[in-house]
Amino acid sequence: MTVTESLLAALLANTNADDPFLIEPSGPAASPGETVHTYGQVIERSLHLAGALTASGVEPGDRVLVQVDKSVDAIALYLGCLRGGFVYVPINTAYTAAEVEYFAVDTGAKIFVCRPAGADTTAAPSATVLTMGTAGEGSLPELAERCEPLRSISERAGDDLACMLYTSGTTGRSKGAMLTHTGLLANGRALHEVWAFEPGDVLLHTLPIFHVHGLFVALHCAMLNGSSVIFLRSFDGAEVQRQLPRATVMMGVPTHYVRLMGQPSFGATDCENIRLFTSGSAPMTAPVHQQFTERSGHQIVERYGMTEVGIMTSNPVDGDRIAGSVGYALSGVELRVIDGIVQTRGPHLFAGYWQLEEKTAESFTDDGWFITGDIGVMAEDGRLTLSGRAGDLIISGGFNVYPKEIEMVLDETDGVAETAVIGVPHPDFGEGVVAVIVLQADADEPAVLANVADRCSAALARFKHPKHYVTVASLPRNAMGKVQKTALREEFSELFDPNA
Repeated sequence: MTVTESLLAALLANTNADDPFLIEPSGPAASPGETVHTYGQVIERSLHLAGALTASGVEPGDRVLVQVDKSVDAIALYLGCLRGGFVYVPINTAYTAAEVEYFAVDTGAKIFVCRPAGADTTAAPSATVLTMGTAGEGSLPELAERCEPLRSISERAGDDLACMLYTSGTTGRSKGAMLTHTGLLANGRALHEVWAFEPGDVLLHTLPIFHVHGLFVALHCAMLNGSSVIFLRSFDGAEVQRQLPRATVMMGVPTHYVRLMGQPSFGATDCENIRLFTSGSAPMTAPVHQQFTERSGHQIVERYGMTEVGIMTSNPVDGDRIAGSVGYALSGVELRVIDGIVQTRGPHLFAGYWQLEEKTAESFTDDGWFITGDIGVMAEDGRLTLSGRAGDLIISGGFNVYPKEIEMVLDETDGVAETAVIGVPHPDFGEGVVAVIVLQADADEPAVLANVADRCSAALARFKHPKHYVTVASLPRNAMGKVQKTALREEFSELFDPNA
């Protein structure tokens, strides 16, 4: 890959310096205002931040660990790292100092960029600590003002690392997924194509930017298209509803769409200008999919991806969008299902797990396919439907029980808001099926649970029936809205223990 074919050069190829890039709404709804940052302004900012990192001793290939709040400067920092050939490593803003220490040590980061308030409590002993806030404050922006900007793009090979993102760590220590320039660019272009981005598209951005979804899926599509981005610091249902008429594309997670429907006045008139809603990062239930269609007049496009490989499939923009299905493989992506487990290969693949050769080897077949760990079924026409994670499979009395199948029955029951089905140790069956249920407001719990049991009896084989129903106020989720079943299994691990 030459410098003219680099990820950064490709992202900027269809942009114009004077065009609006990041639009930050501000002010009360009664008197709204906004700050518009052009492509030229954000790029110029990135040159100065790249120059500051270079002056701090960062060289191509060095890791830059970043834990900052969502801001225009945070996007400029990402672009600056691409420019300098530095490996950008964003981490969740909710991580504690102890967790940060693990990432700092594991990456061997030369620089750790954090929020000004976290500079004195961080545990990055081997890294130089620089700070950056959301309003241009901090030691890194101050240094950028004094340093020469880096105007050239560092030449990197296609298989050089552009970024490293850590997996969620639900099954042990987080692993650093090494993402290359080629992989990120191939995935961005495939998404730009399958979602039919067109001139004039405006993206409503409500996602965090330490994750594949907000940083790569959303922003790369927008930049490859030269689109404007309505840039919200966080998700707020009322503000999203207010901004929707200005946008043509919104990307979210299922929780976002549930919260948006929580706005009493939300409806089809808010969505008249929208051509595409997408959802990912966590499964969407069929009832939520249907309810959103009824309220908005739009069918959400569900897709499927993971940190290691970006996005692999999408429901069609023009064609049937089947709730529960994740659609077809993107251009350049190969998929197959072996022994019930989805496998993939293609240019979108990551380069392996950072400093974990055994884990990397275990994740690939001998013929080079990545083993996703997701349970799926592929129709003859190539449409993929997922049943859950292999790690979530329940083996009860010698029978395989797939939680997703039970959750679909539970979720369609009146009075049920959402569910998670798990397996916990059982003295007779090995694992007992437990349904963890969040009820809708004002639901009659005994009546709902009786209805749930009746529906399971009618729809499911007896060995799949939950042996216990638990109601909770909410399900534990990670930053992207994915239910943390590991936490639930730990919480209810002694449910069937006679000595507990």
